[in-house]
Amino acid sequence: MSRQVYFPSTFFDFLRDLSKNNNKEWFQENKTRYQNDVRDPLLNFISDFSSPLKAISEHIIADSRPNGGSMFRIYRDIRFCKEKIPYKTNAGAHFRHIAGKDVHAPGFYLHLEPDNVFVGAGVWRPDTKTLNKIRDAIVNETKQWSTVIQGLEQKSICVYSENPLKRAPKGYDPNHPLIEDLKRKDFAVMQELTESDAQSDKFMNTVLDAYKNSAEYMTFLTKALDLPF
Repeated sequence: MSRQVYFPSTFFDFLRDLSKNNNKEWFQENKTRYQNDVRDPLLNFISDFSSPLKAISEHIIADSRPNGGSMFRIYRDIRFCKEKIPYKTNAGAHFRHIAGKDVHAPGFYLHLEPDNVFVGAGVWRPDTKTLNKIRDAIVNETKQWSTVIQGLEQKSICVYSENPLKRAPKGYDPNHPLIEDLKRKDFAVMQELTESDAQSDKFMNTVLDAYKNSAEYMTFLTKALDLPF
């Protein structure tokens, strides 16, 4: 496995500067800096991560294409946003299941932002059909799901649950012992890291270990969706 520093201080320096100058004029003047200090290091990490990732699953892909691959675009979609700032002040990658076509597919996530570095795993904002498949699996395999969640807690991995339903989803027992899980709109978990972690030559190994810790969780979700893991 590669032992090198992919994300030195210059990576985070650019993102900090961007947060203070989030406009098209500044970005165009500093676009070469973005490409050299942020885009290229992240693409290099993704490329080198492809082989180690196969040790967890051959069905999760690290795609180093600059467009349409694992790396998220720096440009924000401001069509439906109140805040019209044009650029993201973080960099990230989604290593999605080969059967998926977008960010809503099962996969692993890497988030790189000044003072906010973390990794994630799971399914974010799935459609109703996908969501109900996962809920059905939780109902049918309650004991297994509970064991998986307990395993995550023992490894200090946090369950992400933003804006859950206020009531039980239609067709599900409001008195089910796992009703709070059934109310979730996302099935994702996260583990916090640091900028120091990201700037270490051991960071790739750190990320890989974090994803390994979430493997049982991913196995449950992909099985629920009739996908291999």
